[in-house]
Amino acid sequence: MVKEKSKKPPRLNRKPYECHLAYLQEELVKLQEWIKQEGLKVVVVFEGRDAAGKGGVIKAITEPLNPRICRVVALPAPSDRERSQWYFQRYVAHLPAAGEMVLFDRSWYNRAGVERVMGFCSDAEYREFLRTCPEFERMLIRSGITVIKYWFSVSDEEQEKRFKERINTPIKRWKFSPMDLQSRSRWVEYSRAKDDMFTYTDIEECPWFVVDADEKRRARLNCISHLLSKVPYQAIDYDPITLPPISTEGYDRPPLTCQTFVPDITAELKA
Repeated sequence: MVKEKSKKPPRLNRKPYECHLAYLQEELVKLQEWIKQEGLKVVVVFEGRDAAGKGGVIKAITEPLNPRICRVVALPAPSDRERSQWYFQRYVAHLPAAGEMVLFDRSWYNRAGVERVMGFCSDAEYREFLRTCPEFERMLIRSGITVIKYWFSVSDEEQEKRFKERINTPIKRWKFSPMDLQSRSRWVEYSRAKDDMFTYTDIEECPWFVVDADEKRRARLNCISHLLSKVPYQAIDYDPITLPPISTEGYDRPPLTCQTFVPDITAELKA
């Protein structure tokens, strides 16, 4: 049976992409200020295939924001102590307080994905996760936390292209790990794990939202726009500010020769 190739959306040109991203980032700042003022608690979960573009979207979201209000949680593999804890325990420690938004770059859904496929958890632990995860998320929502979940979907052809780019680009080589090789060789197993995960955890109170991520620029704009639509917000009116003049009375600046400056390598570059 010949596999039918899906039709990819055309690559979005840089100028319209950057213009719309700038607009969305302005709206993200308004959202941030609203979250701070109203004391909201927002959790955004980013899951999906390796090299699906989650990191690029997270970077586009956080770029204009205050890291004290919007922070990213990307946890390493659990320690021996953490493995002995209640499974959700180490994630609970990173949940937002009032006036915060937390972006999980992968999350408790590791158990339904890589841990399930790679055998890092037992069948009993996996089944318990599928049973308790919906209740865990309902509990978060009842406590006043807004939970939004995104799954980034990428075709096997596009993933292969991005993996090759990572391997052959020095500044991206660190992104490629032995686990990425497993994600390629176990494509079908990961697909089944994702389907099962959706069956149990795509609940009415906390549904999954799928982002078509074959074209990175479109994926970023679509995801950010959707995120803005899921948290009602208003622009904050700032009080007018008048900068006072600088007073240098009574201050004698020491000579610049007393300080050690960073070498200006740009002097050798063409303007």
